[in-house]
Amino acid sequence: MIESIPAPSPNFNPRPAPPDMIVLHYTGMKTGAEALARLRDPQAQVSAHYLVEEDGRVFSLVAEERRAWHAGKSFWKGETNLNDRSIGIEIVNPGHEFGYRPFPERQIVAVIDLLTDIRSRWEIPDERILGHSDVAPARKEDPGELFPWDRLADAGHGYYPEVSAAPGARLATGDEGPGVFLLQAGLTRLGYDLPPSGQYDEDTATVVRAFQRHWRPDVVDGAADGETRARLMALLRMIPS
Repeated sequence: MIESIPAPSPNFNPRPAPPDMIVLHYTGMKTGAEALARLRDPQAQVSAHYLVEEDGRVFSLVAEERRAWHAGKSFWKGETNLNDRSIGIEIVNPGHEFGYRPFPERQIVAVIDLLTDIRSRWEIPDERILGHSDVAPARKEDPGELFPWDRLADAGHGYYPEVSAAPGARLATGDEGPGVFLLQAGLTRLGYDLPPSGQYDEDTATVVRAFQRHWRPDVVDGAADGETRARLMALLRMIPS
Protein backbone atom coordinates (compact mmCIF):
# COMPACT_ATOMS: atom_id res chain seq x y z
CA MET A 1 0.00 0.00 0.00
CA ILE A 2 1.10 3.56 -0.65
CA GLU A 3 2.21 5.50 2.42
CA SER A 4 -0.29 8.21 3.25
CA ILE A 5 -0.70 10.72 6.05
CA PRO A 6 -3.91 10.27 8.05
CA ALA A 7 -6.05 13.43 8.01
CA PRO A 8 -9.57 12.17 8.78
CA SER A 9 -12.55 14.14 7.50
CA PRO A 10 -15.99 13.87 9.11
CA ASN A 11 -17.64 14.52 5.75
CA PHE A 12 -18.73 11.09 4.53
CA ASN A 13 -21.57 8.61 4.67
CA PRO A 14 -22.13 4.95 3.69
CA ARG A 15 -21.72 3.76 0.12
CA PRO A 16 -24.60 1.96 -1.62
CA ALA A 17 -22.15 -0.07 -3.75
CA PRO A 18 -18.40 -0.73 -4.15
CA PRO A 19 -16.45 1.95 -6.03
CA ASP A 20 -15.86 1.40 -9.74
CA MET A 21 -14.79 4.92 -10.76
CA ILE A 22 -12.07 7.44 -9.89
CA VAL A 23 -12.67 11.19 -10.26
CA LEU A 24 -9.65 13.51 -10.29
CA HIS A 25 -9.93 17.14 -9.17
CA TYR A 26 -7.68 20.08 -8.55
CA THR A 27 -8.19 21.85 -5.24
CA GLY A 28 -8.62 25.32 -6.77
CA MET A 29 -7.46 27.07 -3.61
CA LYS A 30 -4.41 29.21 -2.88
CA THR A 31 -2.58 26.60 -0.78
CA GLY A 32 -2.74 22.92 -0.06
CA ALA A 33 -3.13 23.60 3.66
CA GLU A 34 -6.19 25.74 2.96
CA ALA A 35 -7.70 23.00 0.81
CA LEU A 36 -6.98 20.31 3.38
CA ALA A 37 -8.66 22.37 6.09
CA ARG A 38 -11.76 22.89 3.96
CA LEU A 39 -12.03 19.19 3.13
CA ARG A 40 -12.05 18.45 6.87
CA ASP A 41 -14.44 21.23 7.88
CA PRO A 42 -17.88 19.83 8.80
CA GLN A 43 -19.46 23.17 7.88
CA ALA A 44 -18.12 22.97 4.32
CA GLN A 45 -19.78 19.59 3.68
CA VAL A 46 -17.17 18.63 1.08
CA SER A 47 -14.46 15.99 1.17
CA ALA A 48 -12.43 13.55 -0.91
CA HIS A 49 -10.77 10.25 -0.21
CA TYR A 50 -7.27 11.60 -0.87
CA LEU A 51 -5.39 14.85 -1.31
CA VAL A 52 -2.05 14.88 -3.14
CA GLU A 53 0.25 17.80 -2.34
CA GLU A 54 2.63 19.42 -4.82
CA ASP A 55 5.60 17.85 -3.03
CA GLY A 56 4.13 14.36 -3.46
CA ARG A 57 2.71 13.85 0.02
CA VAL A 58 -0.57 11.95 0.05
CA PHE A 59 -3.18 12.64 2.71
CA SER A 60 -5.90 10.10 3.45
CA LEU A 61 -9.20 11.77 4.44
CA VAL A 62 -12.01 9.25 3.95
CA ALA A 63 -11.82 5.46 3.81
CA GLU A 64 -12.37 4.10 0.31
CA GLU A 65 -15.26 2.01 1.62
CA ARG A 66 -17.09 5.21 2.55
CA ARG A 67 -18.82 7.77 0.31
CA ALA A 68 -16.91 11.07 0.21
CA TRP A 69 -18.55 14.29 -1.02
CA HIS A 70 -16.49 15.47 -3.99
CA ALA A 71 -18.32 15.14 -7.32
CA GLY A 72 -21.56 17.00 -6.54
CA LYS A 73 -24.21 17.00 -9.24
CA SER A 74 -22.66 14.67 -11.81
CA PHE A 75 -23.36 12.35 -14.72
CA TRP A 76 -21.58 9.66 -16.70
CA LYS A 77 -23.04 6.99 -18.98
CA GLY A 78 -26.54 7.42 -17.62
CA GLU A 79 -25.45 7.34 -13.98
CA THR A 80 -25.97 10.24 -11.60
CA ASN A 81 -24.88 10.83 -7.99
CA LEU A 82 -21.40 9.63 -8.83
CA ASN A 83 -20.19 10.02 -5.27
CA ASP A 84 -21.98 6.73 -4.70
CA ARG A 85 -19.56 4.80 -6.93
CA SER A 86 -16.39 6.88 -7.12
CA ILE A 87 -13.15 7.51 -5.27
CA GLY A 88 -12.25 11.20 -5.25
CA ILE A 89 -8.66 12.46 -5.46
CA GLU A 90 -7.95 16.16 -4.88
CA ILE A 91 -4.68 17.33 -6.46
CA VAL A 92 -3.25 20.53 -5.02
CA ASN A 93 -3.20 23.31 -7.63
CA PRO A 94 -4.50 26.90 -7.38
CA GLY A 95 -6.66 26.31 -10.43
CA HIS A 96 -7.89 28.77 -13.02
CA GLU A 97 -9.07 31.26 -10.40
CA PHE A 98 -5.84 31.61 -8.43
CA GLY A 99 -3.04 31.03 -10.92
CA TYR A 100 -3.33 27.72 -12.73
CA ARG A 101 0.08 26.16 -13.27
CA PRO A 102 1.67 22.87 -14.38
CA PHE A 103 1.58 19.98 -11.94
CA PRO A 104 5.03 19.17 -10.48
CA GLU A 105 6.69 15.89 -11.38
CA ARG A 106 6.68 14.61 -7.80
CA GLN A 107 2.97 15.22 -7.58
CA ILE A 108 2.20 13.35 -10.81
CA VAL A 109 4.36 10.40 -9.74
CA ALA A 110 2.44 10.31 -6.46
CA VAL A 111 -0.91 10.40 -8.29
CA ILE A 112 0.17 7.51 -10.53
CA ASP A 113 1.34 5.48 -7.53
CA LEU A 114 -1.93 6.22 -5.75
CA LEU A 115 -3.98 5.08 -8.75
CA THR A 116 -1.98 1.87 -8.92
CA ASP A 117 -2.60 1.28 -5.23
CA ILE A 118 -6.34 1.98 -5.39
CA ARG A 119 -6.83 -0.24 -8.45
CA SER A 120 -5.11 -3.14 -6.71
CA ARG A 121 -8.15 -3.24 -4.39
CA TRP A 122 -11.07 -2.33 -6.65
CA GLU A 123 -12.18 -3.19 -10.17
CA ILE A 124 -11.97 0.22 -11.84
CA PRO A 125 -11.88 0.16 -15.67
CA ASP A 126 -9.63 2.55 -17.56
CA GLU A 127 -12.67 4.26 -19.10
CA ARG A 128 -13.89 5.19 -15.62
CA ILE A 129 -10.84 7.24 -14.64
CA LEU A 130 -12.21 10.72 -15.23
CA GLY A 131 -11.87 14.39 -14.42
CA HIS A 132 -14.35 16.49 -12.49
CA SER A 133 -14.95 18.45 -15.69
CA ASP A 134 -15.96 15.22 -17.47
CA VAL A 135 -18.72 14.38 -15.02
CA ALA A 136 -19.85 18.00 -14.42
CA PRO A 137 -18.86 19.94 -17.57
CA ALA A 138 -21.28 22.82 -17.02
CA ARG A 139 -19.88 23.52 -13.56
CA LYS A 140 -16.25 22.45 -13.41
CA GLU A 141 -12.94 22.84 -15.28
CA ASP A 142 -10.69 20.65 -13.14
CA PRO A 143 -8.18 19.16 -13.21
CA GLY A 144 -7.87 21.15 -16.42
CA GLU A 145 -5.88 21.24 -19.62
CA LEU A 146 -2.47 21.29 -17.88
CA PHE A 147 -3.06 17.95 -16.18
CA PRO A 148 -0.97 15.27 -17.94
CA TRP A 149 -3.58 12.63 -18.73
CA ASP A 150 -1.14 11.15 -21.25
CA ARG A 151 1.30 10.35 -18.43
CA LEU A 152 -1.41 8.47 -16.57
CA ALA A 153 -2.32 6.49 -19.70
CA ASP A 154 1.33 5.63 -20.31
CA ALA A 155 1.41 4.23 -16.78
CA GLY A 156 -1.65 2.09 -17.44
CA HIS A 157 -4.37 4.32 -16.03
CA GLY A 158 -7.00 5.52 -18.49
CA TYR A 159 -6.95 6.06 -22.24
CA TYR A 160 -5.24 8.77 -24.25
CA PRO A 161 -5.41 8.32 -28.03
CA GLU A 162 -2.73 9.81 -30.25
CA VAL A 163 -3.77 10.74 -33.78
CA SER A 164 -1.93 12.18 -36.74
CA ALA A 165 -3.01 15.39 -38.40
CA ALA A 166 -6.73 15.18 -39.01
CA PRO A 167 -8.09 17.76 -41.42
CA GLY A 168 -11.81 18.28 -41.60
CA ALA A 169 -14.56 20.81 -41.32
CA ARG A 170 -14.70 22.74 -38.08
CA LEU A 171 -18.04 22.42 -36.28
CA ALA A 172 -19.00 25.18 -33.87
CA THR A 173 -21.91 26.92 -32.19
CA GLY A 174 -24.70 27.61 -34.68
CA ASP A 175 -23.89 24.71 -37.01
CA GLU A 176 -26.40 21.96 -37.63
CA GLY A 177 -26.79 18.75 -39.59
CA PRO A 178 -25.65 15.11 -39.65
CA GLY A 179 -22.05 15.94 -38.71
CA VAL A 180 -23.19 17.63 -35.52
CA PHE A 181 -25.55 14.73 -34.77
CA LEU A 182 -22.71 12.20 -35.15
CA LEU A 183 -20.44 14.28 -32.91
CA GLN A 184 -23.10 14.46 -30.20
CA ALA A 185 -23.81 10.74 -30.53
CA GLY A 186 -20.12 9.95 -30.09
CA LEU A 187 -19.80 12.15 -27.00
CA THR A 188 -22.95 10.55 -25.56
CA ARG A 189 -21.60 7.07 -26.22
CA LEU A 190 -18.40 8.04 -24.45
CA GLY A 191 -20.38 9.04 -21.37
CA TYR A 192 -21.33 12.72 -21.48
CA ASP A 193 -24.91 13.91 -20.98
CA LEU A 194 -25.55 15.22 -24.51
CA PRO A 195 -28.64 13.82 -26.27
CA PRO A 196 -28.06 14.18 -30.04
CA SER A 197 -30.14 16.90 -31.67
CA GLY A 198 -28.13 17.88 -34.73
CA GLN A 199 -27.92 21.44 -33.38
CA TYR A 200 -24.51 22.71 -32.18
CA ASP A 201 -25.77 24.64 -29.16
CA GLU A 202 -24.06 25.97 -26.03
CA ASP A 203 -24.48 22.62 -24.24
CA THR A 204 -22.59 20.94 -27.08
CA ALA A 205 -19.80 23.53 -26.90
CA THR A 206 -19.56 23.01 -23.13
CA VAL A 207 -19.18 19.26 -23.49
CA VAL A 208 -16.65 19.65 -26.31
CA ARG A 209 -14.57 21.90 -24.07
CA ALA A 210 -14.66 19.24 -21.34
CA PHE A 211 -13.58 16.59 -23.84
CA GLN A 212 -10.75 18.83 -25.05
CA ARG A 213 -9.51 19.51 -21.52
CA HIS A 214 -9.02 15.78 -21.05
CA TRP A 215 -8.14 14.43 -24.51
CA ARG A 216 -7.14 17.41 -26.69
CA PRO A 217 -5.65 20.00 -24.30
CA ASP A 218 -3.68 22.05 -26.85
CA VAL A 219 -6.85 23.85 -27.97
CA VAL A 220 -9.79 24.20 -25.57
CA ASP A 221 -12.28 26.33 -27.45
CA GLY A 222 -15.50 24.30 -27.61
CA ALA A 223 -15.29 23.93 -31.40
CA ALA A 224 -14.91 20.44 -32.84
CA ASP A 225 -12.20 20.60 -35.46
CA GLY A 226 -10.88 17.57 -37.32
CA GLU A 227 -8.40 16.61 -34.60
CA THR A 228 -10.99 16.81 -31.83
CA ARG A 229 -13.32 14.52 -33.77
CA ALA A 230 -10.49 12.15 -34.69
CA ARG A 231 -9.47 11.84 -31.06
CA LEU A 232 -13.06 11.10 -30.09
CA MET A 233 -13.37 8.36 -32.70
CA ALA A 234 -10.01 6.86 -31.71
CA LEU A 235 -11.02 6.90 -28.05
CA LEU A 236 -14.32 5.16 -28.76
CA ARG A 237 -12.44 2.41 -30.63
CA MET A 238 -10.17 1.88 -27.59
CA ILE A 239 -12.98 1.41 -25.09
CA PRO A 240 -14.46 -2.08 -24.82
CA SER A 241 -18.08 -2.22 -25.98
